[in-house]
Amino acid sequence: MDETTSYPPIDPSNFDLIVVGTGLPESIIAAASSAAGKTVLHLDPNPFYGTHSASLPLDDFISFLRSQSQSPSPSPSPSQPPLQTSDDDSSVPLGTRRLYSDLEIKSLSSEPLDNSRKFSLDLVAPRAFLCADSMIELILKTGINQYMEFKSVDASFVSSGEGKLESVPDSRSAIFKSRSLLGPEKYQLMNFFKHVQGIFANGSEEDLEIPFVEFLTKRGLSQKLKSIILYTIAWADHDQENLELCKDVISTKSGINRLALYHSSIGRFPNANGAVIYPIYGQGELSQAFCRRAAVKGCIYVLRMPVIALLMDKDGRTYQGVRLASGQELISPQLILAPSFAIPTTSPRAVEVKISNDKSPSDAEGKVARGICIAKNSIKPEAANCLVFFPPRSLYPEQITSVRVLQLSSNVGVCPPKTFVTYLSAVCDDAVEGKKLLNAAINALFSMAVSSSPENNGIDNLCEHTEEKPCLLWSALYIQDLTKFHGVYDSIRFTPMPDEHLHYDDILDATEKFFKELFPNEDFFTVTSESEERLDDRNTELDP
Repeated sequence: MDETTSYPPIDPSNFDLIVVGTGLPESIIAAASSAAGKTVLHLDPNPFYGTHSASLPLDDFISFLRSQSQSPSPSPSPSQPPLQTSDDDSSVPLGTRRLYSDLEIKSLSSEPLDNSRKFSLDLVAPRAFLCADSMIELILKTGINQYMEFKSVDASFVSSGEGKLESVPDSRSAIFKSRSLLGPEKYQLMNFFKHVQGIFANGSEEDLEIPFVEFLTKRGLSQKLKSIILYTIAWADHDQENLELCKDVISTKSGINRLALYHSSIGRFPNANGAVIYPIYGQGELSQAFCRRAAVKGCIYVLRMPVIALLMDKDGRTYQGVRLASGQELISPQLILAPSFAIPTTSPRAVEVKISNDKSPSDAEGKVARGICIAKNSIKPEAANCLVFFPPRSLYPEQITSVRVLQLSSNVGVCPPKTFVTYLSAVCDDAVEGKKLLNAAINALFSMAVSSSPENNGIDNLCEHTEEKPCLLWSALYIQDLTKFHGVYDSIRFTPMPDEHLHYDDILDATEKFFKELFPNEDFFTVTSESEERLDDRNTELDP
């Protein structure tokens, strides 16, 4: 008997909003809508929370990526009840689409898989929080920090381009302690940070719309210092030196704002050592925390429940509700779908498409290569949790995007003791370019087994750990589509895939805008006296 048929009917059967998928954007919308007094039903066909924002045990991580890398399903699977359409053909089957591709797994030791349940691996990483960024503000405003704990990221390192990782001089004390900067460079960088603080505090008559790299050049900064500022503090994705080919040129105004945000994050919380923190047990905790807040406000949750069809009016042009795999039909004026869902255009009564900017929600807007490595030793012996940046041209001359790396240890609850998980990502145009970037970074960070084969499940063939490089036990590389556009099919909207950034700022901005489209007259999480008290940094410890 299919487990979906054992569910009792959902009551009530009429909601203000139905959300399918428990990824971060969907979970925030469900929580905000519930807080606004709306009746919300939150469904997920998976047995876990988080969808594409989840943190999973190693075997579940592999299974999910494999399933999501397969060809899309335009109709219900054979295990689901057949789709029953009425005589007026007023339903549209709900399919899926592939958002991951080119999955490549290398198992160089059986140890990680033997301890699969001791891992909690982020599907889309690396991700981290700046202590003063907008997501932290929302976490405090909504009070979901009571459901989460955080740890500091101990340090940040940048590749010198000569095979060495050097500490990032991102603060006054770090500049003084730096062994990679010469005396004049320390003085120059310190003066620059003071100048930026003055601009942020008092304004400036300088042209803040010019490219940030030009502003840095005018200040007389060396190539080394410009690279540190652009890629390890401002977190630029693309080569800012090549303005003709750069796909995302950072303006001076944006660059100064990024530096100000970074520096205001240092020392914000008494128990956070630097600017960056990470949630214990993984990024999936963030989606779950918003789901818990939504549930407190009355949102109904049902996992393992696929939606197999959309209910339309007789003309097939107006959305009315959904049909579940259990056979039950539910009514709502608004529907939110995770990005992996699709409405087949071949449906005889397909929804009339209303699309802004003449784009389809099925159009991918670029790609990001993601990787995950498991090793027995730390990249840097002095840092259990750290960020590593490979700026453009630091790995090879043709490199035009930055590679970001986040190493995590067992003290954040994502892996067994004496094991380290390392995430990598880079924006790319295709799988060949993306994997070339990540493989170059992996080769720079890790030692490999002498002989290895994809998905080698039976042989422990380990290399010797050297002082410079830890030995790789297991790795996975894959390509993720970026779907930043929110498609609108009348009253049906699609959330975006997780983006390419380290931070959540863009996702959060888009989600708030998304909520305002749904409910123009409602506040996006009303500020109360209690939430104002939580926003007082002096009373806040993110990691008790």
